[in-house]
Amino acid sequence: MNAQESTSTRPYLIRALYEWCTDNGLTPYVAVRVDESVQVPREFVHEGEIVLNISYDATSALQLGNDFIEFKARFGGKPRDILVPVGRVIAIYARENGQGMAFPAPVDGLVAPSSPVSLAPASSTVVLEEEAPAVAADERVVQLVPAADAESGAGDAPRPTPGPAGGRPSLKRVK
Repeated sequence: MNAQESTSTRPYLIRALYEWCTDNGLTPYVAVRVDESVQVPREFVHEGEIVLNISYDATSALQLGNDFIEFKARFGGKPRDILVPVGRVIAIYARENGQGMAFPAPVDGLVAPSSPVSLAPASSTVVLEEEAPAVAADERVVQLVPAADAESGAGDAPRPTPGPAGGRPSLKRVK
């Protein structure tokens, strides 16, 4: 079996980071690029993306499969069935410290080919560089910034704009 025929590493990495978060008492969040294949409440989608809490306490019947992430969750007090194709997940990270992993963003409904993700040593900043030439420059880099660095301005990473939750970790595209 060659590299083009092998299965994607994305679902395995998502499961591994989910397990790492839960083992360490952290809350796993996934950032998802939404299109017609993603079944989420559209009223919570912002700029074509949604961030979902996939912790045990926030979900029911969670299944982290090779093709889909499926679960039931409440949004605004209403129970909803959530279905996310694994290829639409652009990041998984811990809410409390921002540590996690970003993935190549899907392009035009298709998942971009796998590309290397560079992890800065002793930091939770994740920088993703895609090699696909069809992707615009502003779509190439994804950075996860922990709340402590965002508040203190420490580190070399640009300071993210504060979100509605204040000091919580945020996912920011860097041009």
